[in-house]
Amino acid sequence: MAYKSVFDASAIKSEFESAGLNPNFVPVIWKHILKNPNCRRWDEIPSLPSAAYSLLESKFKICTSTLHSAVNSSDQVTTKLIIKLKNGEFVEAVIMRYDSRLGICDGKPRSGGPRSTLCVSSQVGCKMGCNFCATGTMGFKNHLSTGEIVEQLVHASRISVIRNIVFMGMGEPLNNYSNVVEAIRVMTAPPFQLSPRKITLSTVGIIHAISKLHKDLPGINLAVSLHAPLQEIRCQIMPAARAFPLEKLMNTLREYQTNSQQKIFIEYIMLDGVNDEEQHAHQLGKLLENLESVINLIPFNPIGSLSSYKTSIDMKVTKFQKILRGTYNIRTTVRKQMGQDISGACGQLVVNLADKISLNSANLLPDIEDLRI
Repeated sequence: MAYKSVFDASAIKSEFESAGLNPNFVPVIWKHILKNPNCRRWDEIPSLPSAAYSLLESKFKICTSTLHSAVNSSDQVTTKLIIKLKNGEFVEAVIMRYDSRLGICDGKPRSGGPRSTLCVSSQVGCKMGCNFCATGTMGFKNHLSTGEIVEQLVHASRISVIRNIVFMGMGEPLNNYSNVVEAIRVMTAPPFQLSPRKITLSTVGIIHAISKLHKDLPGINLAVSLHAPLQEIRCQIMPAARAFPLEKLMNTLREYQTNSQQKIFIEYIMLDGVNDEEQHAHQLGKLLENLESVINLIPFNPIGSLSSYKTSIDMKVTKFQKILRGTYNIRTTVRKQMGQDISGACGQLVVNLADKISLNSANLLPDIEDLRI
């Protein structure tokens, strides 16, 4: 039979209830696994009912995935995890280390200290086909189960203490809605207990899913991969945008904001000569003028021969940012790249076990979670 991950929450709780076992034992099992990375057998977990051991032995595995390799960036700031799934496929997750004391907040030095953000995957490949993204070139292979998503956090926690989660890895999270929602509920419950405010879900704009997201996951951050202020340009670089007209998407985001009372993060990849001109900055500013948002400008990461796009020059990025800030009073940041030398930066996640691309090294700077002030 096919064993399931013990972190598949609905499956294990259902099995416990069917067997007359208290599902409150499930977080106890998870806690033991987290605290004991070398745990290999169910009988190593103390104080469970005897029936629980036979149930676990017959239907569940401690982890259905394995950590194939962990590759560090040259400055040790970023670690790319290559994780092998039980079906033989691979996904990637990326640990990004930050020091939240760096920089200035409201004219004062930041408080806090070193912590790590984990970028997780939700699918093997992706259906969206964005032609500036390496993952899009893989096509779609399969959804990750709840357990396979949570296991990325389990593997990463054995390397670094994870404070923040961003669903910005391989796949479109809202196309795997039920498993992603359940995984986030596990991450915010004992023993993980991550704050919903420290979890960011990024989407290209799946309108019907955004409409129900706040009810299912109150408090998490929503990031939208907008990447262009006009529907025509979005369709050019993001073929899936044809199914999600920009006008309808913006109406949905305004409704989401009314319900959630939270800022929405806007991700905007800077492509030379495509969406980075001054006119595009003004169009973007006008598009977002009735939305409380933070714009994150993302320099394009090279993906070898997979794309003909070029990175916008620094002067264009700076001018773009100044227009959004100065003319439209929209908080706008420029994402500093992390993990390019291990192909672990934004848009570079594509499983290639022989990948040894040597590019610019990473920088230790604040991430998207630090924008909540």
